Amino acid sequence: MILSTVEMHTGGEPTRIVVDGWPRLEGRTLLDKRREAKARFDGLRRGLMLEPRGHDGMYGALLVEPDHPQADLAVLFMHNEGYSTMCGHATIALTRWAVESGRVKRQPGETTVRLQCPCGLVVARVAADGFVRFESVPSFVHVLDRIAPTTTWGPVAVDIAYGGAFYAFLAADSIGLDLHRTPMRLLADAGEEIARAVAGAIPIVHPEEPELGFLYGTILTDGGDGAGGVPSRNVCIFAGRQVDRSPTGSGVSARLALQLARRRAKPGEERLFESCTGAHFTGRVLREARVGPRKAAVVEVGGLAHFTGESRFRFDDSDPLREGFSLGL
Repeated sequence: MILSTVEMHTGGEPTRIVVDGWPRLEGRTLLDKRREAKARFDGLRRGLMLEPRGHDGMYGALLVEPDHPQADLAVLFMHNEGYSTMCGHATIALTRWAVESGRVKRQPGETTVRLQCPCGLVVARVAADGFVRFESVPSFVHVLDRIAPTTTWGPVAVDIAYGGAFYAFLAADSIGLDLHRTPMRLLADAGEEIARAVAGAIPIVHPEEPELGFLYGTILTDGGDGAGGVPSRNVCIFAGRQVDRSPTGSGVSARLALQLARRRAKPGEERLFESCTGAHFTGRVLREARVGPRKAAVVEVGGLAHFTGESRFRFDDSDPLREGFSLGL
């Protein structure tokens, strides 16, 4: 078996777009296809994400047939542990690829790409220079100032918000860490421990889709709000100890829902967010909305992805490591 991919990155965070070779998924809905991919073809995910073809920080996007009537494309997002419900950096990469490859016909000015994600329909606009702005699914606050017990820091206070996936947020300095000076391995350790503590202590339920009701990761922030053109740094740790090299698009959506709830942002105000690589995403609340009984916000996130190459990966049945491996460092 040979899988063909296009390789891209957004702020240093990779997106491996699977364009050919994956067996056809028969599920009726995108969530059905997500379950089918996990049940029948998870060895292909592991083989593409993990060594020797990938690494623990690899991220992927599998193109599948959409079932949403307005969608141009549908995607399953994947990483070292499994399948995400939403991914902003991969949305930016995938929609730029869709336009520049001709999969979606380029229009004068900005080209609109409607992408069906497991969390819902995401509408992206791709400029002539490749810059992407996307309007994500409505984001909302789940809880504020909830306590989770940790072994290392004792009780820690977190906010939990949804931006296509649920994240636990806290300022890094609240537990004595610094996003500019603390070694990344220690930030990853902290994110993993806090995610496990929060998942065990605070129930998470999506008001409309039970399959989306789980904690995806921890986002450590510098405590800023990204106003006035001064970027606020955050580091997202997900899938165990995987560190997002980008500013995390779904995290930006969730951060703005939190800022709106705490009256630190208003609709229309642009915010600037920075990752550990120094890459920037813009974000602004477009309008208020609702998700079931919850107040929510529709957020627009902007960023730029770059092409790095194309690959053809062989899966040899005689290879004992064909489904990949991780050293768990």
